[in-house]
Amino acid sequence: MRRLFKNLYRHEDFYPSWLIGIWINPTFIIRRGLLVGVKDISSQFLGGKLLDIGCGSKPYENLFTVDEYIGIDVEVSGHNHTSSKVDKFYDGTHIPYDDNEFDWVFSSEVFEHVFNLDELLEDINRTLTLGGKLAFTCPFVLNEHEQPYDYARYTSFALHDLMKRHGFVVESLKQSTSYFETVMQVLAIYVYQHCLPRNTYVKLLLTPLFVSPFNIIGCLLGKVLPSGRNFYHNNIVIAVKT
Repeated sequence: MRRLFKNLYRHEDFYPSWLIGIWINPTFIIRRGLLVGVKDISSQFLGGKLLDIGCGSKPYENLFTVDEYIGIDVEVSGHNHTSSKVDKFYDGTHIPYDDNEFDWVFSSEVFEHVFNLDELLEDINRTLTLGGKLAFTCPFVLNEHEQPYDYARYTSFALHDLMKRHGFVVESLKQSTSYFETVMQVLAIYVYQHCLPRNTYVKLLLTPLFVSPFNIIGCLLGKVLPSGRNFYHNNIVIAVKT
């Protein structure tokens, strides 16, 4: 029963539903926004060979219809690899695959943890075929996490510049949440992390009462209030190697 619940909780972390996730996932708004963004990416990445950078447990693998899905990660990071599905570990300097080997590169919530992002982007460019696409998500507004391996936050303007400098053209760049949704999600995270007791099970019981209302209000009013797209949680980017 305990394992079943852990599996359910983990699924609702990446695929939060209105029936369950809204009541147990304190980052419901963030995760819903990411899920929509990754679904949009996966609908365009069809066939061919894909590299998932910072893959962890490959939570979004089943969304992609590709011929081969390969994941790499670093051995030492802000999370353990108990549930990871890493095909090869990455030494932080050289992606262990050949030039022009991949049609697609995907990375979700990883770039903020990469101190030498310029070098990584150069290596991503090397492994992609000409005309291949890099898609990634990374936060703009988010509390520090996976400490001490949390190094940066990126504006949309910074990402446009990074892509241009490393041989990519941005095909699309979207913000995952509106201003009001972002504010309410920040409040939900604050209450969950700093106001509720530290005991995991007590937190779980209190989340529907003290955390979920912020996410619910954020989702509902965020659809009707002015979007204010200059304050948001995540960048959803698709770029083409030129």
